[in-house]
Amino acid sequence: MGGGTEKKAYEGRSITVTFEARRCLHAAECVNGLPEVFDTAKRPWIRPDGAEAERLAEVVRRCPSGALRYELADGGMETPDRPA
Repeated sequence: MGGGTEKKAYEGRSITVTFEARRCLHAAECVNGLPEVFDTAKRPWIRPDGAEAERLAEVVRRCPSGALRYELADGGMETPDRPA
């Protein structure tokens, strides 16, 4: 199927969130931070339009593994809170 580097993109009106499963540590920062956006019981499990883009970006930046990233529709890229 591939080398396990599959990255999925979840596109919203003002923000696109990408998820790289092989990097995920299951710390649940996303699910606990914005359950209205991140719901593992639903498909798709990430619904970017479920919250304001700025709030969603803040929660994505808390991802300890870097499995989640984002890009704003206006072209703004993720600004990490921590070194890569």
